[in-house]
Amino acid sequence: MALEFSPATLQKFTELVQRYPRKEAALVPVLSLAQREFGHLSAAAIDYVATIMQLPVARVYGVATFYTMLNMKPIGRHHIQVCRTLPCALKGAANITAILQSRLGIQVGETTSNGKFTLSEVECLASCGTAPMMQINDDYYENLSAERVTAILQSLE
Repeated sequence: MALEFSPATLQKFTELVQRYPRKEAALVPVLSLAQREFGHLSAAAIDYVATIMQLPVARVYGVATFYTMLNMKPIGRHHIQVCRTLPCALKGAANITAILQSRLGIQVGETTSNGKFTLSEVECLASCGTAPMMQINDDYYENLSAERVTAILQSLE
């Protein structure tokens, strides 16, 4: 069975591409829409987006693999992304990552066996003044400490 957007998502797609002077300019937002609809950007999802966008599969794949916010494999229900750029690194991001790895029992790039958490390190999340920080799904957690990270994880478990 081939992937297809639900009627509601297809309506969002139509509205989305109409905002741009060229359909291709909507590719990243459409890929985000597909990721929300399908959970991640599988080969079938990439093919589907290429078809509805009338673009070569290689072009869509190239864009999908370039951006770290687009996931090519399934991720956990809670996607934890720790900023690793200089301001966060100077304020202890590596320690935050180590705490998360220890507490979750996984390494960066892995998902817990129960599918609840995926841990990633990412480039700048634009919160340098409140370093170190992490993003979990769509929420920012700033001015992190070991205690705060532990409390955040407990609230999500």
